Amino acid sequence: MILATTGGYEVDDDAGRLDLAVITGFLRTAYWSAHRSRETVERAVSRSMGIGLYAGDGSQVGFARVVTDATTFAYLADVFVVPEHRGRGLARFLVRAVLEHPDLAGVERWMLATADAHGVYEPLGFAAPEDPALFMVRQAARQTIR
Repeated sequence: MILATTGGYEVDDDAGRLDLAVITGFLRTAYWSAHRSRETVERAVSRSMGIGLYAGDGSQVGFARVVTDATTFAYLADVFVVPEHRGRGLARFLVRAVLEHPDLAGVERWMLATADAHGVYEPLGFAAPEDPALFMVRQAARQTIR
């Protein structure tokens, strides 16, 4: 379903439109996901809600992935806009469309992790947790990918 449009771009939650070559290609270059194999990316996308950002010609130029129970918790991950389409406010446009998705509108708590995109997320209501000591993570050991 098309969730939003602006300036010839559209955000769509149709999993059939997702271009796994574009998604994997970008994620293999990102600081947070360069270690992931294509199989890992495909598995993650297939078990999450993937939302694409598309240019007027239908090509995929951005992506966001949501891990959620659609009620109490949603984790926003793997958000990107390819470099050729940056500088147009598309990342914030994409994230806003995700947050306003009809299936996610009532989610109680959204979370994400970022090292460099605070300016995208803060205007949309994201902030550092008041008490970071409440949150814990368990990181799996990374295997070398050949």
